[in-house]
Amino acid sequence: MGAAEDPVVERENNEQVEGKQEEEKKEDAEVGVKDLEKGQVGFQEQVIGTNPPHDYHVSMLQRLNPSNPLRIVVNGNVPRFPTPSPSQQSQPRATPTLSQPSLATLNSRIYTDRIFLFLFLLQMVIAIGLVCFLLFKGIQGLLKEDDVQRKEKSVLEYFLPQVEAASFLSITLAFAWQKAVREFPKFMVQFILWSCFLMSLSAGILLICYQKPTTEVLGVFFIGFSIGNGLYACWVSQRIEFCTKIMIKSIEPVSKFPGLSRPIYWMLGVGFLWMSLWILAVMGALNFYVPPLIIILLVLSLAWTTEVMRNVANLTVSRVIALYYLRGMQSNTHFCFQRALSLNLGSACLGSLFVPAIEALRIIVRGLNLLEGEDEFMFSCAHCCLRVMESIFRYGNGWAFVQIAVYGKGFVKASQDTWALFERQELEGIVDSDITSSICFLTGVCSGSLCVVVVAAWTYAVHQSFTATISLLAFFIGYLMTRIAMALPQACVSCYYICYAENPDNRLFDQTIPDRKQLIKSGHDVVVPTPRVPRRFNS
Repeated sequence: MGAAEDPVVERENNEQVEGKQEEEKKEDAEVGVKDLEKGQVGFQEQVIGTNPPHDYHVSMLQRLNPSNPLRIVVNGNVPRFPTPSPSQQSQPRATPTLSQPSLATLNSRIYTDRIFLFLFLLQMVIAIGLVCFLLFKGIQGLLKEDDVQRKEKSVLEYFLPQVEAASFLSITLAFAWQKAVREFPKFMVQFILWSCFLMSLSAGILLICYQKPTTEVLGVFFIGFSIGNGLYACWVSQRIEFCTKIMIKSIEPVSKFPGLSRPIYWMLGVGFLWMSLWILAVMGALNFYVPPLIIILLVLSLAWTTEVMRNVANLTVSRVIALYYLRGMQSNTHFCFQRALSLNLGSACLGSLFVPAIEALRIIVRGLNLLEGEDEFMFSCAHCCLRVMESIFRYGNGWAFVQIAVYGKGFVKASQDTWALFERQELEGIVDSDITSSICFLTGVCSGSLCVVVVAAWTYAVHQSFTATISLLAFFIGYLMTRIAMALPQACVSCYYICYAENPDNRLFDQTIPDRKQLIKSGHDVVVPTPRVPRRFNS
């Protein structure tokens, strides 16, 4: 390799020699390509004449790849190198290692988190059996000539129409929210923050005006949430500009995949049908033993099922968009949807079970740490809980779904690798202050509150005793359906952050994130930081 560093001295310029050199280059290149395709990297001997150094001149010196080694032209002739002997060919040869995951890793055929996949399927079997049984009991009650029949007819007349109307309204709002966010992201971020405040406040005031104990309790809850929502909107007002920039940039690739919304529509359709049957099961439970317990179990089952549907849509969109960023691939949406429903379904079940609880507890603990007080014991406990939640967050977070979709990792492994990636690129402060997930959550709350306003007024006019129950169900249905639809923008934003962290030099990324990092490092970021480490314990 020392000779390779010497300057090239060209002493002869004969057309015949140049012709031979070009022919030999082509032959050696073809041989090199064949060897490289076979995964073989060998060596070739250099043949140098016996003439003394002063009798020949170096005509050309060129550095080639391992399959086409250094060639030296002696006396204007290009030597032909002998091929390795069979003994040399049989020797093991080193293959180059790749710094990035190979393409084979993108098509992992391993089922992730199989235990939770089994638990989810078992839960679905039990839920379907319970729904069918309760439907049978409801039909059986209608056929009897007693008080049960009269109660069943009352439920069908005054309960079912409002809840089904809430289902239709929620799926309509879900389509509308997703379309509006995709078309007008800059306007919709502000609109969602304040419309959620107004709708939840309106729902609370309306329920209180009915002057029933159950509706008053619900009304106080909605008003309390609206106050918190208003304070949050004021607190994050300086983050909105950056959130809008990221959302606009991350949604751009969606137009390149016309069928990307199709899995969302499938999940919304399946969710609507399942909720319709679920509503009938709730009606059957009202005339069965221990109705509160059965209804609570049905609600938990529906929450887990719809959350899995949302994350299946999340995984589908994440794989399509992430492969576009990382590999420039035009992925087949249908194939990605199949992977999410089969190989990655276990991780979707595990994430759907724990991520909402982890994020909710993390928000509560962070809220406590934003307060200052004189009670050292209480705030020491809050600080301790914050450290515990931050440790748990590394092993389970919503950012993990991108690496699950792309590399087929398990949920815990993907969470660890994703957060380590953010730390390596110094992005943890930026992703912590991102409000995209909050915007998607508030969109669901806004839809649920609007369903409450419509359904509560209708129910109070026809059957007042059902007002609180139907209002709560309407909010639940509206929230869940909208959350499924909002999986698309949330997945796009997650892909933008994670793919940037994996390859910041990609030409598809602009200077939005680097400028934000520089602003934070320079101390010109005026945004109130989200607490990640207890302030009293900071050095």
